[in-house]
Amino acid sequence: MASIGFFARLGNLWKGFLSLWISDQERKHPEVAYENAINSMVEKYAALKQATAGLIRRREELDARMAEQARELSQVTADLNTAVETNQDDLALVLIQKKQGLEAEVASLKTELERAAQEAETAKASLLQVQAEIKKLRAEKDRMIARLRSAEAKIRIQEQLEGLSVEADVKALEVVREHIQTRVAEASLNQELADAGLDGRLAALRSQTGDVAARAELERLKAARDAQAAAQKKTM
Repeated sequence: MASIGFFARLGNLWKGFLSLWISDQERKHPEVAYENAINSMVEKYAALKQATAGLIRRREELDARMAEQARELSQVTADLNTAVETNQDDLALVLIQKKQGLEAEVASLKTELERAAQEAETAKASLLQVQAEIKKLRAEKDRMIARLRSAEAKIRIQEQLEGLSVEADVKALEVVREHIQTRVAEASLNQELADAGLDGRLAALRSQTGDVAARAELERLKAARDAQAAAQKKTM
C-alpha cells in the first residue's frame, strides 16, 4: 500500500511538472496555446456533432414510428366503425382494445417525440454556439498574435535604439579633444621657452637688425633723391 501511495504521489508530481512545462511553453509560444485551445474545441465540436446527429436520428425514428402507429390507429378506427355498423360485436371488442392500445402508444410516442425534438434543437443550438466560438477564437488568435508580433517588433526597435547610445562615442571624442588641447599647450610652451632662451633673443635681435638696415637704406635713397633734385635746379 505504501508503494502504491508513493507511485501515486510520484505520478501527481510528474503531472504537475508536465503542466508547468506546458504552461511555460505556451507562454513562450502563444500561438501553440491558441492552437491547443482551438483543437480541443474542434474535438468537442466533432463529439457534439455526432451526438446531435444521434438525437436527430432518434427524432426521425420516433416520428416515423408515430406516423406508422397513427396510420394503423386510423385504420383500426375505420375497421371498428365498420364492425359496429355491421353488428360484429366480438370483432368490435377486439378492435376497441387494439384502438385503445394504439392511442396510448401514439400519445406516448408523441410525448417522446416532442422531448427528442427539443433535445435535438438544444443540441443544434449548442453545436452552432461551439462553431461560433471556434470562429471567434480563430479570429482572436490572428488578432492577438498580430498584436504580439507588433509589440515584439517595437521592443526590438527600442532595444536597438537604446543600444545606439552615443555616450561611448562622446567619451572617445573627449579623449581626442584633450589630446589636441594638450598638444596645443605643448606647442605654446615650446614657443614660450624658445622666446625666453638665447636663440629666441638672438632671433629677435636679428629681426631688429634687419629693421635698422632697412631704415638706413631708406634714408640713403631719400638723400640721393634730394641731391639729384637740387642738382637739377642749379642747372636750370
